[in-house]
Amino acid sequence: MTERLVAVVGYDSAELLDIACVTTTLAMANDLGAPARPYRVLVAAPGGGPITCGSGLTLHSQQGLERLIGPLDTLIVSGGVGSERAADDPRLVGHVRRLAGESRRVASLCTGAAVLAATGLLDGHRATTHWRFASRLAARHPAVTVDPRPIYIREGNVSTAAGITSALDLTLAFIEEDHGAELARQVARHLVTYLQRPGNQAQMSMFTAAPPPRNDAVRRLVDHITGHPDADLGTDALAARAGVTRRHLTRLFLEHLGVTPGQYVRRARVEAAAHLLVSTRLPMASVAARCGFGSAETLRQAFTGHYGIPPSRYRDANTAVDAAP
Repeated sequence: MTERLVAVVGYDSAELLDIACVTTTLAMANDLGAPARPYRVLVAAPGGGPITCGSGLTLHSQQGLERLIGPLDTLIVSGGVGSERAADDPRLVGHVRRLAGESRRVASLCTGAAVLAATGLLDGHRATTHWRFASRLAARHPAVTVDPRPIYIREGNVSTAAGITSALDLTLAFIEEDHGAELARQVARHLVTYLQRPGNQAQMSMFTAAPPPRNDAVRRLVDHITGHPDADLGTDALAARAGVTRRHLTRLFLEHLGVTPGQYVRRARVEAAAHLLVSTRLPMASVAARCGFGSAETLRQAFTGHYGIPPSRYRDANTAVDAAP
């Protein structure tokens, strides 16, 4: 029985959730049916010592990073508040670079992208990281095309995942690649999570990404739009509701939200549709009607433009086990 050796790299102030998302998910894959090539997972740290995670909890590593040798099936670098210090450690970066050359597959989680970028492995490639730190990564590594939008990006044998729990989504994608979609689906069910979010799903929802607008009129309109996606949300109708001109409304939205009213409405409707797709069994035409789209085809076009996949495929990949009727 040939094992798949997976090494997760930790360091001082690493994120415990990053590490646990990988180790727990792969262990569950073994329990549920990966006997042909089960995963053997170990956590490696500089010197082989304990890892004081960013939360203050201590995690014991199983291997010194310096003593770890390949071949490895998968090398995964965790993120955490200590990631930039780790990226500035030439010895740690050197060992990650060495091990990457001995691995079939390489990945970073969250801000662990800073460590992979320091090795040069991301130069000339598109990569993601936690949205909050994307601009810093781009400034430090201009040769890397940093895209803060997807929850993970896979280019060749190198993958980068976004914020924290996206490590779970990437690990499920690895299980599907290694052992098929059915095992990935079983693992997701046992983890009581969505079956699998596609990598190009946005990291943030507009409903949680930013604080409410400070402008009272814009805030009231945002509440109306998100609460009534099936209403008349044309720019003229919104302007009349706010008691301002169409031109002034557009200026307010650009100033406080960074998008035009039409752009905001379209995104709100698409995200509302995404929620209905994974939480209900409503037919596509009903989802479209509830979210203000004139037809299922109009929904499909808008949804594909936003998420990169059609709504039917999104539902198949993400539907909760007990979706409501």
